[in-house]
Amino acid sequence: MGKQLYEAIQFPDETFPYIMYTHTIHRSIPEGRGFNDLHWHEELQITLATKGNLTIQINGIDYHLHTGQAIFINKSVLHIVTHLTAEGEYVSFNFPEKLLAFYSDSAMEKNYVLPFTNSYLLSFEIKGDTEWQKQILHILWSMKKEFEIKQSWGWQYEISIKTVQLWLILISNISLPSEESSKHNRLKQERLQLMLSFIHQNYSNPITLKEIADAAHVSVSECTRSFKTSIHMTPYSYLVKYRINKSCQLLQSTEYTITEIASRVGFNHVNHFIQAFKKDLGLTPKEFRKNRTE
Repeated sequence: MGKQLYEAIQFPDETFPYIMYTHTIHRSIPEGRGFNDLHWHEELQITLATKGNLTIQINGIDYHLHTGQAIFINKSVLHIVTHLTAEGEYVSFNFPEKLLAFYSDSAMEKNYVLPFTNSYLLSFEIKGDTEWQKQILHILWSMKKEFEIKQSWGWQYEISIKTVQLWLILISNISLPSEESSKHNRLKQERLQLMLSFIHQNYSNPITLKEIADAAHVSVSECTRSFKTSIHMTPYSYLVKYRINKSCQLLQSTEYTITEIASRVGFNHVNHFIQAFKKDLGLTPKEFRKNRTE
């Protein structure tokens, strides 16, 4: 899988691979893949909207969460938070499935973990409409508190117990999707990941639509369809958007000229770069850089 999309989570303590990120439009604490950043990881994730509303796109489907609502995201599933209210905030709990298994090859792993994490269940919304969903949300808020206070003796047990309890409530109340429809979803997701990874690795060179499609062994029309249904844009618009994102990083962190940046992110003509940049962000690269330094 492509390295840019894949996130290898850096846990604060490798002996307890559990992390809570707090995200706003402006930053992530600790540093991680934040707002408007498409990625996937091996860990399970539960995201809780703590202030304001957010839209999270999972495998091309938009889910809207209001304050106090949450969503479970299975391992290796592409996701991105595309919208967050201005003062909004959300937290994401990430942990490996083995935490739920207690030890490998356990009855828990065999009966209650792998059947779910290896299934075609991609995500599940926890809106708080039912008693069991309210219980889960209550646990999430208390876990958030636990992470925020100075970590006291035994806190790893507190978090682990709450997580396992939450998991048991979740799996007791959801049913797994049928093989067929979902196998198709998983396959679509894997193909899209291959094509996106190809773009992320080769954006600085000229890329053709056929090369993007070849990365997933699909036809050009299938490639375009896949982008449109999953991320609501054409492969070409995605490529341009990605190049512009990369150029923003260079404008902020380097002294390269606009022309140098244009060619480093894969535009053959500086004019084309300036036009595309302005169309996407509403200002020129020069104005963007000036705004950042003021």
